[in-house]
Amino acid sequence: MAGSFLHSLVATDVYSGWTEVVTLLAREQSLVVEGLGVIAMQLPIPARGIDSDNDSAFINDTLLSYCERRRIEFTRSRAYRKNDQAWIEQKNGAIIRRFVGHERLAGVVAGQTLAQLYQALRLYVNYFQPSFKLREKTRHGSKMRKSYFPPATPCDRLLASSSVAEETKEMLRSHRAQLDPAALLHRIRNAQAALAALVSPDSANGPGRDTLDEFLAQLPHLWQAGDARPTHRQSAAKPRYWRTRKDPFEAVWTDILLWLQDDPEATAKLLFQRLCQQYPGRFSDGQLRTLQRRIREWRQVMARKLVFSCCYQDPEPEVLAIGMERSTPEPPEEDSRLIRDWETPHDFER
Repeated sequence: MAGSFLHSLVATDVYSGWTEVVTLLAREQSLVVEGLGVIAMQLPIPARGIDSDNDSAFINDTLLSYCERRRIEFTRSRAYRKNDQAWIEQKNGAIIRRFVGHERLAGVVAGQTLAQLYQALRLYVNYFQPSFKLREKTRHGSKMRKSYFPPATPCDRLLASSSVAEETKEMLRSHRAQLDPAALLHRIRNAQAALAALVSPDSANGPGRDTLDEFLAQLPHLWQAGDARPTHRQSAAKPRYWRTRKDPFEAVWTDILLWLQDDPEATAKLLFQRLCQQYPGRFSDGQLRTLQRRIREWRQVMARKLVFSCCYQDPEPEVLAIGMERSTPEPPEEDSRLIRDWETPHDFER
């Protein structure tokens, strides 16, 4: 697609799973270095190394000089080995796509809104959202068995680590005590609603624009309205009225209608055989199902016209009431006994 779109620079700690995200207006190496500087300030622990993919935004002299100045080890993944970036790819799906969606965003306003979303999201994910961490995996024949550590938040993993300084742990505890997960989720929903409004103006009045008290009151019932994330709500599907290929029976449809007028009970298979005899080599056997659908649709339309044709008449009230009560005309006097005998259940069975 042509044009410039917003990009998300994602960094995650391999040990704890602590994740930081920064919005970039363009995929440019100097902006990537500035984004890494912001991420380094937000990380509770110092960064010892950077392992990136083979994108040209990372493999350049600008980022290499940045790592050398800060004495950060810089490595990259192997070519054509996507699983080398398994940690970051997992966060791209579990965090970025889950909370932002799959729409393309562009512009300064969208960038500011996305940055507000990421500021609330980093606190919610790192302090209150637990995740599994792989302990080990062993192969038994053709099966791979994996075992995991108990679920924990990135903050809990840092607090349980002996390599983290006590000052850092105290800072994490005090910061977590000041946070409210419900308020963070409300901020996330507001930012998502704003992003959805930028992409689709029809969703600007959806949930997520309410106050915190109203948002908390709606939480027990949000599941009934479908996806609670405004960025993931799908608009109503429009009915399909167009054709994807040329109608094979367009030139002979007049002949088919004339044959149906002469023989209304004719099946689509008989009509198709008649077409093949009259136009040899023009139709294939696989087009029989198409003709069957066309004939069925035509008969449904004609049946509806027949049923609703009475709507265009203006009968007298007395006649309309009689017609609703009995659909057959009143039989002659001499045949009334035969009609009554036929309608009697035991005479009919006999």
